[in-house]
Amino acid sequence: MLTEERHRLILELLAQKGVVKLQELVEATGSSESTIRRDLTQLEKEKQLRRVHGGAALLQQKREELSVSEKSLKYIEEKRRIAAYAASLVQKGNCIYLDAGTTTWEMIPHLADKEVTVVTNGVMHVERLLEHNVTTYLVGGMIKPKTKALIGRGAIESLRQYRFDQCFIGANGVHDEYGYTTPDPEEALVKYTAMQLAQRAYVLADHSKLNESAFAKIADLHEAVLITDELDEEWQERYKAKTTVEVVAL
Repeated sequence: MLTEERHRLILELLAQKGVVKLQELVEATGSSESTIRRDLTQLEKEKQLRRVHGGAALLQQKREELSVSEKSLKYIEEKRRIAAYAASLVQKGNCIYLDAGTTTWEMIPHLADKEVTVVTNGVMHVERLLEHNVTTYLVGGMIKPKTKALIGRGAIESLRQYRFDQCFIGANGVHDEYGYTTPDPEEALVKYTAMQLAQRAYVLADHSKLNESAFAKIADLHEAVLITDELDEEWQERYKAKTTVEVVAL
């Protein structure tokens, strides 16, 4: 099969399914894995798809954002593993920032016995933090309906009152060139501000966020430790050249 034919077939399968495994493409085109990997690399350079763990996916809209309820149904086990590991990094008595998000939400039960103080912009976090007897401060600002995050000038001004041992941030995209990104510029600024106020910053992102970029930049890759659940060997080189990466495997 000619290269152009393979590329057309790959893009057609992606349009139908959204995500296609490498083995599916090998079988559909009758080509070798190395050939398909080269095809995917070329199509990614042409911005026609994005490579994901074990295959390829359609490019996402830069400002597309799922609601909290939609996010909570995706990659649940991966998020729980990442969250448990992130919480294990918190020392007894630490003051930490928990960003709004479904992965950081999963950290909360693991903080119950650590006597920590938490500052958060996550409205949904508050009840769970209180249920686990965690000392909690909620920043001010405007509530963003889709993510239940407090954003805007009020959130920024509230945050600047504090200093953190650690902050734990969510991101919609993690890319070796474009850094950590999210669809909303105002939410990106809140995340960045928290990172600047912490001695150590962590970004929690399951493998679906890797090699992806959204509209608004949060920070460069080196400005936080990345905690994820899977990372292909090829990507490990690219990411670990720029920052510390912790992979929480099964």
